[in-house]
Amino acid sequence: MPLDPIAKMLLDQMAAAGRPPMSELSPAEGRATYEAMAELGGPEESLARVEDRALPGPAGDIPVRVYTPAGDGPLPALVHFHGGGWVIGSLNSHDRQCRALANASGHVVIAVEYRLAPEHKYPAAAEDCLAVTEYVMAHPEEFGIDGHRVAVGGDSAGGNLAAVVCQMMRDHGDPLPSFQLLVYPVTDHDFGTVSYRDNADGYLLTRASMEWFWNHYLHSAADGAQPYASPLRAEHLSGLPPALVITAEFDPLRDEGEAYAARLKEAGVAVAQTRYDGMVHGFWQLGGMLPQGRQAIAQAAEALRRAAGG
Repeated sequence: MPLDPIAKMLLDQMAAAGRPPMSELSPAEGRATYEAMAELGGPEESLARVEDRALPGPAGDIPVRVYTPAGDGPLPALVHFHGGGWVIGSLNSHDRQCRALANASGHVVIAVEYRLAPEHKYPAAAEDCLAVTEYVMAHPEEFGIDGHRVAVGGDSAGGNLAAVVCQMMRDHGDPLPSFQLLVYPVTDHDFGTVSYRDNADGYLLTRASMEWFWNHYLHSAADGAQPYASPLRAEHLSGLPPALVITAEFDPLRDEGEAYAARLKEAGVAVAQTRYDGMVHGFWQLGGMLPQGRQAIAQAAEALRRAAGG
């Protein structure tokens, strides 16, 4: 279908503003630009409690933000990894989505501020996300949660990290998360898909920007062949948690996200996959402007509730 008219209006406004593309910015400039978009995420919902704390990680304490909705515990939980190409993004950039997810799903959402590239290259982000997930599952009483109902999830690079954490935990023989929420995930260091060709420019996330992100994240192109960077390249995907994979029609990452969903299904993993037609990469964060962003959060919340037995 054609590009959604509201999405087109937003893209036209951004183009008219004359701001340089992400691929021409420094990491610091990119981070500032990304943070400024947070207000487009919709209302800042209230919760029973929101707490900032730190959890132990492989290179020092990792900041997390714990969003606790109303309800009798122990509650299920979602360990959330923000998007931003492993280079940009923070607890604040995704605060509104985490609040909405916590309220709609009845989950305690534990958002992770993992180390960013290029200061901390692959696999630093994945190691931080793994450390927090393992800590949360091993210490459920600290969060008022059920340690057997801990999901992981995120958007874009956060979806990549959620998929990678699940593969790491499976490969280590650890207890697995109960569910994985993958919103237009990065799954492969490959720019040759049809969606990369058709959506290379003009739809918010560009091919040049993804090359910029990958180049900051990886030490070298050889890292991109590793499954913990490109989860689609894992030898097999059997034994992984059930998943919801959300993609967007006008997104360079569309095909690799859908390919990951297909491979999960082929491996016998219970997976649901939804493409949001007319949408661009980033619509998950634009719920204040795009109803499809709010719809996707509602869909994710329902999937989390079902996975948790609610």
